[in-house]
Amino acid sequence: MKSRTLQALAVAAAVCLLAGCANNAAQVVAATPGCLDDVAVNRLVADYNARRPAADLPASLTMADAACTRSRLQQRLAGQAGRLVGYKAGLTNPAVQKRFNTDQPVWGALYSDMLLGSGATVDAAFGARPLYEADLLVRVKDAAINHAKTPAEVLANVDQVIPFIELPDLVVESPPKLNGAAISAINVGARLGVRGTPLTVPADAAGQAALLDQLRDMNVRLADAQGAPLGGGKGSDVLGHPLNAVVWLAGALKSQGLSMRPGQVISLGSFSALLPPKPGLHATVHYDGVPGLQPVSVRFR
Repeated sequence: MKSRTLQALAVAAAVCLLAGCANNAAQVVAATPGCLDDVAVNRLVADYNARRPAADLPASLTMADAACTRSRLQQRLAGQAGRLVGYKAGLTNPAVQKRFNTDQPVWGALYSDMLLGSGATVDAAFGARPLYEADLLVRVKDAAINHAKTPAEVLANVDQVIPFIELPDLVVESPPKLNGAAISAINVGARLGVRGTPLTVPADAAGQAALLDQLRDMNVRLADAQGAPLGGGKGSDVLGHPLNAVVWLAGALKSQGLSMRPGQVISLGSFSALLPPKPGLHATVHYDGVPGLQPVSVRFR
């Protein structure tokens, strides 16, 4: 049975490539000596689908190895998790970078089946190594975002800011051993996420300037059903301004021959610590200081 599963995954990857999935964030990256081979990636995907811990990635994994491995993993995900709907910038918070012994962000791809609506009820064991965090999405309005160099240029090219609780899965047997390269290789742990009611970006310059300041200065609060604090942080905790995550992502994608497209959503990273979900928990993220940006919630069963 295991052999059949691996064969099926390999066939799905091949079909994905023939169908053009390589143009949907699953671009083919040149193999490197430390890149996980197809058998190892198929095992990783089989474990991911079964919600069981996968083998730890080699400690010698380089960023080039990670890019190659991520590409092979994304080819499989593109064949099973729906269409590409955007990207996630990860490790954009210095506190989270420190946890994973790195000093730079990483990126992954998001697929349609990963995104749920606010108030969704999710298994506490939704993954092998499930976590939740306060996050935020923006929706791309114009392809000019790929040339943005400042938060103001990013905001001019998005039309929505969307409340978001990301539900990542660190997937491997020993998450504390993960570093920046390994996090990149596992598609930054993309598994699920709960999005709330979008806030429309003002069309006028004054409104955009005000929103820019609000996003930088906002207080992001993660609380339980009784209002007890679970975690949180400031908007500026993400690279000085949360929209700097998009500036960084534009350059990272360009280096891989990719770009953001109108209609896609971009996850900006964590404003809180990564927390383990517990059955019965009802978690809500509040964005204090941004008028109109509504809370978003998730329930764990």
